[in-house]
Amino acid sequence: MSVLVYTENWDGKFKKLSYELVSYAKTVAALAGGDVTALSIGSVDQDELSTLGNYGASLVLSADAAPSGLDNQVYTSIIAAAMEKCGARILVLAHNNTGKALAPRLSVKLKAGLAAAVIAVPESAGPLVVNKKVYSGKAFAKVEILTDKAILTLSQNSFEICETGGTATVEAFDPDVDVAAAATSIQDVQKQEGKLLLSDADVVISGGRGMKSPDNWAPIEELATLLEGATACSRPVSDEGWRPHSEHTGQTGKIIAPNLYMAFGISGAIQHLAGVSSSKCIVAVNTDKDAPIFEAADYGIVGDALKVLPELISEIRAARAQ
Repeated sequence: MSVLVYTENWDGKFKKLSYELVSYAKTVAALAGGDVTALSIGSVDQDELSTLGNYGASLVLSADAAPSGLDNQVYTSIIAAAMEKCGARILVLAHNNTGKALAPRLSVKLKAGLAAAVIAVPESAGPLVVNKKVYSGKAFAKVEILTDKAILTLSQNSFEICETGGTATVEAFDPDVDVAAAATSIQDVQKQEGKLLLSDADVVISGGRGMKSPDNWAPIEELATLLEGATACSRPVSDEGWRPHSEHTGQTGKIIAPNLYMAFGISGAIQHLAGVSSSKCIVAVNTDKDAPIFEAADYGIVGDALKVLPELISEIRAARAQ
């Protein structure tokens, strides 16, 4: 039972999550008895496409022609055509905004059962039985997919990236889809220069209303620079205009999965936790010892973020100077 995995790229480079998806798909394919085909949409260099072989893909389909932005209808048609070309019966996508936009459409188009927010390798391949998050990660469910084709969206940081040393055949793919029929097009792009892509950052330093003012954000940025991470914020902060909406993390913002997430002055509403709960390690600093963020945190400090931040920065600098 072959597996197709849709890989995402940014500026012609694969996102870290794409390597996790291919690694996961390789394990699923081994369980089901098949190969992994990776689909890339957009302009990506040949050498970059070939790297997917190192994570388990045996074939990479490169659909170079693509709309200027994510158009759900066109992307759905391209992915469905790739499923037909490689004869895959399982499709793997990321459980991010892109995956959540495409998976339901593909489920209808392919008449495939959909399990979203999967967190592990299937327990069995016939029938396909998977474990997934429900209620924004507050509980888990075991789902049996009974359709001939299946779609899985994988929660980030649920599977280790595995390098296999393998190689992949890269093949140009023309899905015979009218790209010009896209209902939307990007007219202008303004890139953030010199900043890490928040969704790809291994370290994220985030602030909430406990920072009390946008004028107090310098320590957040200083710590992020010190740890080579990205900055983020809670929704109230972006709604107040303290920080740009591009830094808003949570269920209604960006869903992230860094190795280290540090939350300063964030109480931890369920919508915020839904967007950061896939972080490997969560550190929380808040004056309220009963704040919900402490229930999700691996380490917690009950204290004023404005006092803890300078001390933490000082200790890190001192440790590195030794």
